[in-house]
Amino acid sequence: MTTFRAPDGTLLAHRATGSGEPVICLPGGPTGAGYLGDLGGLAAYRRLILLDPRGTGRSARPEGTASYRCDRQVGDVEALRVHLGLARVDLLAHSGGANLAMQYAARHPRRVGRLVLIGPGVRAVGVPIDGDMRRALAVRRAGEPWFPAAFAALETIIDGGDGDWEAVAPFLWGRWDAGARRHHAAGRPDNAEAVAGFAADGAFDPAVTPAGLAGFEGPALLLTGAFDLNSPPSAVAACAELFHRGTFVEQPGAGHYPWVDDPGRFVAAVASFLV
Repeated sequence: MTTFRAPDGTLLAHRATGSGEPVICLPGGPTGAGYLGDLGGLAAYRRLILLDPRGTGRSARPEGTASYRCDRQVGDVEALRVHLGLARVDLLAHSGGANLAMQYAARHPRRVGRLVLIGPGVRAVGVPIDGDMRRALAVRRAGEPWFPAAFAALETIIDGGDGDWEAVAPFLWGRWDAGARRHHAAGRPDNAEAVAGFAADGAFDPAVTPAGLAGFEGPALLLTGAFDLNSPPSAVAACAELFHRGTFVEQPGAGHYPWVDDPGRFVAAVASFLV
């Protein structure tokens, strides 16, 4: 583990795994980057620099909660780039971390080489995701033994009720087996303030970020699982259209963690893009 200082003095941690040219990796959650592991074996092709966002993993909690806001963490990514001594970075982000990655690319377009967004959150760019999108994906899993309870919980959540988010978890995986359950438990956020603060009022400006991305001329890969309720393929495909050189990939049989569901297929797609 290595540490560095954010612009406000908060001590942030990152770890490196693998070899080759570095790729800064931003987790979702927000939670520590440990759940990313070696991204299904991607570390065999590139050196992964896994950042624990402020208040998660081994990174310190900031003095105030306002700095948890997604747009304000752009400075943390820039500080990591400077700390690593890189003139330009390749950037990979998963889930909610994609909102941070896109805001970074919009604000620092010349500092990003290649951009990889896995099961990306799209709030930063205002791409809509609605209940009908999620239902259409969910009913494809009707033959699963866990489906009745999970679908009932999903309907409650879509209708605005106080649903059981844990009951919905199987929809985020291509296979809800023992390995998926372990990975789900290990990757759950444990800092409620960081989660709430990340998406606080003002964190996203969908009128500004897409305009900023117009200045990013590098290639972007947006990959999501065919079953991913969090990041439905149709929404991710629409997000890919915001990039000059955007490529959309839908991974068959996968959910929100495609490097776990089918690491071989995932690594083949991402490594060929990055190397």
